[in-house]
Amino acid sequence: MEKYQKAGYRIRGKDGIMPENGGITAEQKRRRVQRLKKCIVLMLMLTITVPIGLCLFLFIRVHSLNKTLDMLLLQVESLTGAVDEQQQRMEELISELQAYASESAAVNKWSGTGYEQLNSDGAELSDPDQLQQSGTSEQTLHKVYLTFDDGPSIYTQDILEILDRYDVKATFFVVGKESDAEKEALTMIVEGGHTLGMHSFSHKYAEIYQSVEDFANDFVKLQSYLYEVTGVESMVYRFPGGSSNTVSDIDMWEFADYLESQNVQFYDWNISSGDAAKTLLSVDTLVRNCTSGIEENETSIILMHDSADKSTTVEALPIIIEKILAMEDTVILPITEDTVPVQHIN
Repeated sequence: MEKYQKAGYRIRGKDGIMPENGGITAEQKRRRVQRLKKCIVLMLMLTITVPIGLCLFLFIRVHSLNKTLDMLLLQVESLTGAVDEQQQRMEELISELQAYASESAAVNKWSGTGYEQLNSDGAELSDPDQLQQSGTSEQTLHKVYLTFDDGPSIYTQDILEILDRYDVKATFFVVGKESDAEKEALTMIVEGGHTLGMHSFSHKYAEIYQSVEDFANDFVKLQSYLYEVTGVESMVYRFPGGSSNTVSDIDMWEFADYLESQNVQFYDWNISSGDAAKTLLSVDTLVRNCTSGIEENETSIILMHDSADKSTTVEALPIIIEKILAMEDTVILPITEDTVPVQHIN
């Protein structure tokens, strides 16, 4: 026991022997240091790998979310396009219905004594002598003006070829269509010696007739566009739906006064082909509508449409021209600035 005490140990009775310096051997210290090193290395590895793992997880998650977001954006864009298309189609249908309603409201009834304009209920809108009609007392020719609204269209070239075949000139009240084919059609109208008239740029009733300012903006846009394409400054105008339309809440004379301030004359019609109707009319009906009553007037302005859905109008045109030219003392002319207008409002 003394040798243990001399070696630095103290005796704890039956509990065994313990080192005098605190009871920790060198081997135990070494093992503890190794365990500590392992713990430190493990902590360092965890400190490095856990953030990297989290970054990878977040990167993959963000990438997945981006793909999902891109798909959702594409779906939203597709749905937005579909909504816009449906809205545009709805506006076009509303415009067609409004045009049909307004033009149907001015039903032409001819009698042996002259022209009498009736509304859809049969009530008289104006007396025959209240309508402004062209022609002079010394001139006995019946003057007929063929007019085409809403062009240019896929049928414009066909119409021009028919007019050229019979060597007659017409008036095209066009809207703002800007494709290359439609620009070419506008140029062909001018080069063919026909009159280029204005029928609004947008042909959207709700926008055009919202205010005089909106009307003026649309007018300037169309007139400038036609001048840019053809070099012609158009000075004749036809109101969408005519000056007697029932769409505008503003007195149509306010718009007419604006046109007068621009030295532009507006023209309505006193003979309607009826092709503004949604139902496609037969060739016989169109011919009858366009030629009845011409001989009772010194001037007849005939309303037709140059539209992609008016195929029978093109088919009927040669017959209409032949029947008019066969009438005694009758001539077909294009509208000019000197043409005395037919106007529904007075």
